[in-house]
Amino acid sequence: MPTVQPIISTPNLDRLYAFYQQLLDAVQTTRFPADGPVFFIGLKLGDSEFGLVNEADTDLSTPSRILLSIEVDDVDPLLDQVAAAGGRVLGPPTDMPWGQRVAHIHDPDGNMVNLTQTLLG
Repeated sequence: MPTVQPIISTPNLDRLYAFYQQLLDAVQTTRFPADGPVFFIGLKLGDSEFGLVNEADTDLSTPSRILLSIEVDDVDPLLDQVAAAGGRVLGPPTDMPWGQRVAHIHDPDGNMVNLTQTLLG
């Protein structure tokens, strides 16, 4: 059965890893190579995994075409932590008609991230 693992290319692996670790408690599961300068870090958030790859030539000026949507317990208190973790809040959270509270943020590289919270009926 196929699986999908999103991998984010970044010119600053340490900064992006710190953002996801600090804001969302992402846990490192993989590091390659084990010794020396890091090329890849695998991260786990709940039951999901994604990766960060160190690519110095990543052009952060091009528009992002991928969006990470991350389910969290409570969107609102996380928004107060986004800037301190190196990201940017794009606006206030919104309650959507399909039963989610959604806040749009950028990670430190400008990648779009939706923080989502399931609302109780």
